[in-house]
Order: sequence, then structure tokens, then C-alpha cells
Amino acid sequence: MIKPQKLVTLFAAFMLAASTGPVYAASGSSSLPFHDISGSFARDEIVDLVHEGVVEGTGGGAFEPRKTVTRAEFTAMTDRLLKLKEVDGDIPAFRDVPRTSWYYGWVQAGLNLGIVQGKSDSTFEPKANITREEAAVLIVRALKKEPAAVSAGQLLYQDAASISAWARPYVKAAASLGLMEGADGKFRPKANMTREETAAVLDRVLQISSWDQAIHSTPASSLQVGWQNGLTISQFIAKVKASNVNTIVPRWFFLEEGTGSLSNHVDASLLNWAKQNHKKVWALLGNHSDPELTDDILTDPAKKSSVIKQLTAYVKSYGLNGINVDFENVSPQDREALTAFVTELDQSLRTVGGVVSIDVSPDLGTDWTEAFDYKALGQAADYIILMGYDEHWGGDPIAGSVSSYPWVESALDKLLRSVPSSKTILALPFYTRDWTLKEGGATSEELNLAQQGVRTRSVAYNRTWDDNLGQYVFKYQKQGYTHKIWIEDSRSITKKYVMAADRGVAGYAFWYMGAETPDVWTAMSNAARYASY
Repeated sequence: MIKPQKLVTLFAAFMLAASTGPVYAASGSSSLPFHDISGSFARDEIVDLVHEGVVEGTGGGAFEPRKTVTRAEFTAMTDRLLKLKEVDGDIPAFRDVPRTSWYYGWVQAGLNLGIVQGKSDSTFEPKANITREEAAVLIVRALKKEPAAVSAGQLLYQDAASISAWARPYVKAAASLGLMEGADGKFRPKANMTREETAAVLDRVLQISSWDQAIHSTPASSLQVGWQNGLTISQFIAKVKASNVNTIVPRWFFLEEGTGSLSNHVDASLLNWAKQNHKKVWALLGNHSDPELTDDILTDPAKKSSVIKQLTAYVKSYGLNGINVDFENVSPQDREALTAFVTELDQSLRTVGGVVSIDVSPDLGTDWTEAFDYKALGQAADYIILMGYDEHWGGDPIAGSVSSYPWVESALDKLLRSVPSSKTILALPFYTRDWTLKEGGATSEELNLAQQGVRTRSVAYNRTWDDNLGQYVFKYQKQGYTHKIWIEDSRSITKKYVMAADRGVAGYAFWYMGAETPDVWTAMSNAARYASY
């Protein structure tokens, strides 16, 4: 990428005349994007950021370089610098950032990735001017730096004592990175940032070659797997079109009683659409959650062979990309038989160009997961899909999250000790539960994300962000009972997405298509881009 060169002398301007970059006169030139920046010390940085789509004028051809910058404006410019998109979050984070405001999506996008924070749990103060020390914190955090604690005595500024303790590490880091400097021996931490100062700071990020290259690169693609559930074919197609999903899992094959027979629900219209739109198809193989039926197929060599031959023939004849094995409630006694089945199925599908993925629950050391030999399955299958949900499930007498951050992180890390990250897919939930707290134990109602939003907006909104759990906890009263919802939304999903990306997983799966709100797809696109930096 060629940027406008910095004009520092007449000689430099002369030399630039022969270059491919644009040349701007040293004073009021009509070729400048704004009529009031020719005398600004950050003129060239402003021009550069206009080309990048990071800064805009204030109207009437003006930039107003010495005008102060609000917290919302600084957030929006930082998001645009990082090539992030606005996130129209279904769950508003702050009461003073209304969904109708121009900056709503920018604040939500920055908050989801931990780039910005509120002034309190419920307020952001978007219209407040951003101070120099606040700007230092935000830009350093945006560059994924978490500096160690610093005392005032470690800062070489005459006014170091006036820098807030929480900002000192970031001020030092900003100076070390060459992003923010003081003047006349002072940092002026409480002074408001101006538009020209902001442009200078943001453009300096692009002068760091590693960040410039990362920002202007396309993130590597990963598997994005969407399960079909409860939708018509046309509804499912519409949801996939509006998503990031590149691999679909339609519910097409199920074990049936008999001599190794399979039910076949292949839909030609969905298959043709997927091929025309370059979507991979991993048809689901289910067992109706029937342990006896599953045992019968897995332990009878003739029936097992019949199922594998049928699946192989279907993959070949329909041009499928693979099979997703979704066996639930498998008896512990079938542990070796399940591994053998997956091994033989994978070997057979390889002959026709198909892959095998198998869905597994987190290893909790219970009968529910005893049938999964994680290490052996990781060697046998092409992909292991970790179902990162049902931490608390329907029928659980104890209320809690369906997918808290520490629970998912622990489950993924445990799996990765047995399965390579290149074979691991993390499945995320598009649902939660509304818990009714009673003396004899809690009961719950499953909600998809859209229903969750309606529920939280229909009653007095009382929620707090639990940073340890990585989600909002929402409480309300109804018919004499306390209700609690551990909210799954674009913010909680982003946090888990980035955590898994940092571990190099092969991709993500989503249970289930149609249960989400539209903002989660934008949020995950941002997460994928930001995780690549």
C-alpha cells in the first residue's frame, strides 16, 4: 500500500512530484480534502486517514483539527482503523448509549472485543471529551498490550504524579510504541484530545509495519458450521445466506432398527443450493439418542458395515463433503466400539473424498461422556466438534449459565490436550435459559437469542456484566418468583470466539441456525479479524 508521503521540506515536496503518491501544497490547496487543515501539524496524517476511511469531516468541507474529541468519536475512529464493523447489539451495554445513536454500533463493537470500557457498569459517557490518558489506555489496549503496573516515579514526565494510577502503564506503553509523546517535559494527562492529535496517534499505528500489514490483510478463513434444526428448507437457506456459515449440517441420516438400515431425508433443493453457493455439506448422522439402538449397530459387524457402506455411497452419489456423527446418550460400554466405528467410517469416506466430524460433550468424567475416547477419536476423525454448551441443562435443579466463559475455556483446554487444535471445532450456543428460582430447586425455559431479547425488554431491565463468567446476568420478578437469565449475546459469544481463536482452532459450529440475532454474525466477523492481528 502506498501512502501520501510526509512533506517536511520544499525539497521533499519536489522529490514527491515524481512519485505515485498525491502531493499536497503546504498551504490552502484545493487538493486537500478539507479547507482548514493546511496549517495543522497533523495535516498529512489526516489525509492518510481519510484515504483509510478512518476520519471524516465535520461538514462544510471542514475538519476542525483543534476541536475536541468525544469518547464515542475516538471509539468509532479506532474501530474504523482496525477495519471493524458496527455491531447492532441486541442487548444494549449502556443506558446512555441508545440504539438510535450514530455511535451505538461502534461502542458495541469496541466493547465486545475489550477495546473500550464504560465509565461505570451501566454508563459509557459517549459525549464526554476523551482525555489524553484515556486515549492512551484505549489505543494501547486496541493493540492488545496489557502492560505491567508502573509507578509515577517510573514515568519521565514532570506531571507524572497527575497521571491516574490506572493509566500509568498505558501512558508508558504508548510512549514506548511511539504513539503518544509529551511536550515540554509534560504529558498533560487530563487535557482533552483534539481531532488533529487523534489523527496523529491513529496514523502512527499504521507506521508500525506489523500492524499496517495485519490491518490490510484478509484474515484466514476457518470452518463455520451451522446445524439445521426446526426450520423449513427455505427458512434454513435464508438464515445461512445472512450468516458467516460456510458448512451446513442438515439432519438427513438416522440409524434405524433392522439390519443396519438408515433413514434418508436428503433434500435435493438444499443440496443443489449448497453446491451453487459453494457451501460444504456435512450431512448429520443421528442415533435418536437411543443407547440400545446405537449399541446394536456399533457391536454387530454386519450392521456396522452396512451403515458405513450406505453412508459412503451417499457421500459419493450426492456429492457430499462429509458426515457429521451426532450420537448422544451412548453407553459407556460402547467406548471402543464407537471409536472403531468412527475409524472405519473415516477410512471409507476418504476413498470418496469425504470427511468425518463427530460431536462430543466436554469431558466431565461422568457416564454421559464415558463413551468418548477423546484422544482416539481425535486420531480417527477429521474433526472433533466440542459442544460448548449445556453447562446447566433443561431439568438441572441448579440454575446457571448454559455456557460460561471459564467452563468453556476449561473444556476446550482439556480437549486440546488430547486433540490437535487443527482438528478441533468449538460449537457455540444460540440459546439460553430463563430460570425460575424456587425453594425445591430451579426450573427453566429454553429461549433462543431473539426470544431472550424480547423477554429482557418486556420487564424492568436489571442486569450486570459478570466479567468472570463473560456474560450479563439478568434478574426480574414474575408471579412472586425471582427469574434469572445468564445472557448469551454477541458480547459473550465474541469473548469465547476470541479465546478459541487464540488457541488456533479449526473453526466454529453454531447450535442452531435460526436461533441467533443478526448482530452475532457481525460480531464474530470482527472477532475473526481482530484475533488475526
